[in-house]
Amino acid sequence: MDRYELRRLDYSLTEDHVDLQTAYRQFFKTHSDIEAVRAAEPSGFDKSLWERLCAMGATTMALPESVGGDGATLVDLTLVAEELGRSLAPVPWIDHVVAARLLARLGACESEEIVQGTQIVGFDPQQVAPSGARLIPIGSIADHIVVRDGQDVVKLEFSTRPARVDNIGKLPMAWVDPAAADTRVVLGSGADALAVYQRALDEWRLLTAAALVGLVEETMTIAAEFAKSRYTLGVPIGTLQGISHPLANIAITVQSGRGLARRAAWFLDNEPDERPELAPSAFVFMAEEAAKAATMAVHVQGGLGVSAEAAATAYLVRARGWALAGGDPGATAVHIAQIVAARESKV
Repeated sequence: MDRYELRRLDYSLTEDHVDLQTAYRQFFKTHSDIEAVRAAEPSGFDKSLWERLCAMGATTMALPESVGGDGATLVDLTLVAEELGRSLAPVPWIDHVVAARLLARLGACESEEIVQGTQIVGFDPQQVAPSGARLIPIGSIADHIVVRDGQDVVKLEFSTRPARVDNIGKLPMAWVDPAAADTRVVLGSGADALAVYQRALDEWRLLTAAALVGLVEETMTIAAEFAKSRYTLGVPIGTLQGISHPLANIAITVQSGRGLARRAAWFLDNEPDERPELAPSAFVFMAEEAAKAATMAVHVQGGLGVSAEAAATAYLVRARGWALAGGDPGATAVHIAQIVAARESKV
């Protein structure tokens, strides 16, 4: 038996994992309620929440010890991402830590400010790199932006940050044109650099999938609590099959997405060449299912659910918008097909 044989089949959490997730769940519950989320919508960013999150060590934990980080595993990071999604926290944690980890792999994460999160790093999470200007999920608040430009991986800086573009995910999204950058630093070129960038894309999709798991579970909670308290013909509407069965389907989605994300995280950390399709698969699955689940939660609440003030509405728009922040999920599905086809051709 090799040392990984049992772990490949067992993705249960350790006590340390549970403690970590509990700590971040309480943090976001305390500092990122729905009122705080709504208040941050004009900019897509809660600076105070970000500073509190950084002070908690959420950025340093994600980076390797070689650059001053704590060397957390990807499973650890999925737990934080899940709680971020559960609270709809308006902070760029996923983009920043993925971009910072990318810089570390390219030997360019030398700034303590990036490690600590006082300077924010963004990157382009689209599977297919566009030429020219592209939408960057945190482009309007990032101090540095990492993109692919042809065969180069470059870091861009702007003396004036690009203007935020309104978007359904309520993100600090902006158009970024590499040609318009005030500073352009080539971090790497060729196949090796692009492979490192692909690793960052996989991590972004993995953590976004985990965030969508938390988002979906909270939408299910919102809908279930409503269904228990609203009556029709003398019984709670939650006892009706038209309500209870869809809610059960959402619960299945949560457990399926969570298990897939943790499995993908383990393989990406320990045997990245064995199952490279898992991380993008988790993303494609949750990108589709999150929108369905959030829509169902709105339907359960009827007229209240579609009101602008309803929490369910806030979850619905982000369920749709967060998945689109990395471009068309269909491009990721094509990438998965290419991985599987290449593997099958070798058999």
